[in-house]
Amino acid sequence: MSDKKNLLLLFDRPQEPVFMPKGDQKKAFAVPPEYLSDKYRPIGTQVTSRFGEEANERISVNRISIPPLGEVLELPRDTNFSLFIPKHRRIAGRLIDIFLGVRNVDDLLAVAVYARDRVNPYLFNYSLSVALLHRADTQELDIPSIIHSFPDKYVDSKVFSQAREDANVVPEGSRTPIEIPKDFTASDLEEEHRLAYFREDIGLNLHHWHWHLVYPFEAARVIVDKNRRGELFYYMHQQVIARYNLERFSNKMKRVERFIDWKASIKEAYFPKLDSLVASRSWPARVTGQKLQNIRRDVDGLIIDVDDLTRWRDRIYDAIHSGVVTDRQGKTIPLTENEGIDILGNMVESSILSPNREFYGDMHNSGHILLSYIHDPDHRHLESFGVIGDSATAMRDPIFYRWHAFIDDLFQEFKSSLPRYTENQLNNPGVTVQGVEVEVQGSQPNVLQTYWQQSDVDLSRGMDFQPRGAVFVRFTHLQHARFTYKIQVQSNQVREGTCRIFLAPKFDERGNPWLFRDQRLMFIELDKFKVNLKQGQNTITRNSGDSSVTIPFERTYRDLDTSRPQGGDQLAQFNFCGCGWPDNLLIPKGSAEGLPCQLFVMISNINDDRINQDASGQCNDADSYCGIKDKLYPDRRSMGYPFDRMPRNGVDSLQQFLTSNMRVQDVSIQFLNKTFKPRQV
Repeated sequence: MSDKKNLLLLFDRPQEPVFMPKGDQKKAFAVPPEYLSDKYRPIGTQVTSRFGEEANERISVNRISIPPLGEVLELPRDTNFSLFIPKHRRIAGRLIDIFLGVRNVDDLLAVAVYARDRVNPYLFNYSLSVALLHRADTQELDIPSIIHSFPDKYVDSKVFSQAREDANVVPEGSRTPIEIPKDFTASDLEEEHRLAYFREDIGLNLHHWHWHLVYPFEAARVIVDKNRRGELFYYMHQQVIARYNLERFSNKMKRVERFIDWKASIKEAYFPKLDSLVASRSWPARVTGQKLQNIRRDVDGLIIDVDDLTRWRDRIYDAIHSGVVTDRQGKTIPLTENEGIDILGNMVESSILSPNREFYGDMHNSGHILLSYIHDPDHRHLESFGVIGDSATAMRDPIFYRWHAFIDDLFQEFKSSLPRYTENQLNNPGVTVQGVEVEVQGSQPNVLQTYWQQSDVDLSRGMDFQPRGAVFVRFTHLQHARFTYKIQVQSNQVREGTCRIFLAPKFDERGNPWLFRDQRLMFIELDKFKVNLKQGQNTITRNSGDSSVTIPFERTYRDLDTSRPQGGDQLAQFNFCGCGWPDNLLIPKGSAEGLPCQLFVMISNINDDRINQDASGQCNDADSYCGIKDKLYPDRRSMGYPFDRMPRNGVDSLQQFLTSNMRVQDVSIQFLNKTFKPRQV
């Protein structure tokens, strides 16, 4: 069997033909003549001999009977690809199933080599990534981040002409990083631009892309139907909105407004300043004041009316208020207290797990589509979709957050119908949290600090038809000083518990104390971990870098050569955990004077939390947002507990909500407007 790592070479320089040398070691595939695309087949002997001689190693490729690609080939190679478009996700599901269905790694390599120069590069990258993550014989492979294959999705288009010049003229050892201005998409005249550092953060957008790799919504049911998948769709996006609101508060802006009036003009504009190198087009902009329009795009197989959203929304609300959904056979499925949110999540997204996609529609995805084609709804200008139409770039656009604020409101409508948590469901008798403190080296207690950090990323693997060698760009992103929690806990016996840590702003946008029913939706999860308590006094210490929400900065950018674990299962988990929230955005920006926040700590009863499963060797770096691969979600409670339901009667403030196993500590987030020296990732 050939080295399965050779599969990863197919991600390298996606527009260069498959027979050209790949990777730093300049390996070339010995492509059978019949596998060559029509363009190169007439000169196959010449080109394969030429590039084979330039390679340091030749990789043999099996001759097998290639499964028919069929409609997979209908998406042109020079167009963009979107998971939100039904036709695109259908053919992606077909290609994933083809990759999953071949017998072994050698046959997979053969099919992938055959498909690579025939299939749309974005579609190929996505489908092969999903297949490698889910095949039993390839799970330990480290899938390259999409930024290395398609840097044009993340980097100012002006950078590439300079990068090509450097690659062709400047010797590799003498190249200096190309700096991307922090404010390259707008000026301060645009209020929403205050949030550009968050929306355009590369790690944030990579998180969204990788989450959808781990949780595809169209493919073989065995890889779509993951434990509590619909609930995780709800919770991950709910946390995105809560985090976005905290960033807005940091910049003296009010909470994001739900996008609910679909006939009104959209005040937020967005000019992405990105070029699609594959499609040879600039990503289209959305100007101020545009309105949703019915879509008639035969080229994309799209016929969507704005009224479709209204119809689906009303049917979903009817299901929430009646407590049941109707499946395709006309049978009713109850939206139960614990499982209802999972059904609703699958229905709203909607994945193939939706109980009745024909009736409840394609709510979430169609919203993305309508917004992404707002500039050319009938294809008269031959334009492609905007950034909100691609899961790898959608979070750059301000309208993403307004749309998802509406989606979250659907879920909150259901959550508000559930029984309130009683004191018994919140309490942990015999456990008292007596004190909480956050320590930052060189700072006062309970004062968190953020600042700007510069980092360098190598783009050379995505620069087709250029000389080899690293080409770095330098970008500026938010970062926080590392900190440590110190939690004092009294227990009347030896026991285990689950420590849950959340953060929320102390005041609303008017500077007033919160009603708890509103504040609960502002809490962002910072960490969740098991604790072992002895009888008597306990001091729990926990470093911020160990958060169950985040993945390390280096893993976000997939530079794993220096930190890759040894061994198959651990490496498979390491790869899977590329899904997590970027560590540099764990803490919101805060403000120069210090943003007043409240840190909430709870030690919940392990008997109501525990999932009995062997998770040894499993990566759990980011299980709060991403689960654990091929395992049950590692917490029996509802995601977001204890803030996911309306408060019990008589509770109007956070202090009234507390039980003895909870504690709140006032903290401040201070933004230091300093920029620290670059590091290479």
